[in-house]
Amino acid sequence: MPKSIPSRVLDGQRALVTGANSGIGAEVAKALAAAGAKVGVNYVTAKEQAEQVVAEIAAAGGEAIALFADVSKEDQVQAMFREMLAAFGTIDVLVNNAGLQRDSAFHEMTLAQWQFVLDVNLTGQFLCSREAIREFLRRGMVPDVSCTLGKIICMSSVHEIIPWGGHANYAASKGGVGMLMRTLAQEYGPHHIRVNSINPGAIKTPINRSAWETPEAERSLLTLIPYGRVGVVADIGKAAVWLASDDSDYVTGHTLYVDGGMTLYPGFSTNG
Repeated sequence: MPKSIPSRVLDGQRALVTGANSGIGAEVAKALAAAGAKVGVNYVTAKEQAEQVVAEIAAAGGEAIALFADVSKEDQVQAMFREMLAAFGTIDVLVNNAGLQRDSAFHEMTLAQWQFVLDVNLTGQFLCSREAIREFLRRGMVPDVSCTLGKIICMSSVHEIIPWGGHANYAASKGGVGMLMRTLAQEYGPHHIRVNSINPGAIKTPINRSAWETPEAERSLLTLIPYGRVGVVADIGKAAVWLASDDSDYVTGHTLYVDGGMTLYPGFSTNG
């Protein structure tokens, strides 16, 4: 991958990344910090991993704090925002990254499996976005910090538009995220609040290691990716920095697919 020198495009800003103790969330938190933001690193389990992310940010000259909350619980989300505002004064950027899977054939899926995924993946984004927007509106514009009132980045998936058998709860939650994002962008655009989504394709993270860690598995996965490589977390981190910065002012309600072309349906490249 091409190397680039981090730009301090987020100097003076404060960001919260949910589900930031590992994988994509951890990389996004570190990328935002490298770009100059103070970062809240949310976790619900594995506190030590969140603290490691905070330590890595500090070692690189940044500032971060670990923040506990189950994003599906209203009281915990509100407590997390109070803690962040007490530490950093306000919030300028929210990255709704927390998400999970509970896979099952649809006819065997329990209501608990369905509800748990919707609660975290969709309701969690509702609760966090609502608190962020409340703070953006309360604080008002600070032109020396940003030309926007605030930015929200919703982490979705290629499965917002690609059906995924055995994952009906996950795909439905991501479809909901897409419409939530666009509705918020429409409703709060007049307030100069920008809301966008990043929709990753196949990204190398610990949670999906079996899909890429062997040469055979990776070759199979690459049949779905026209660009010819599996994504890495840095691909998402760079996209998040751009959407969080004023460099992407005038971009709102947009879905940015970071997927190496997976959504191009490569099976049809030879006429199906």
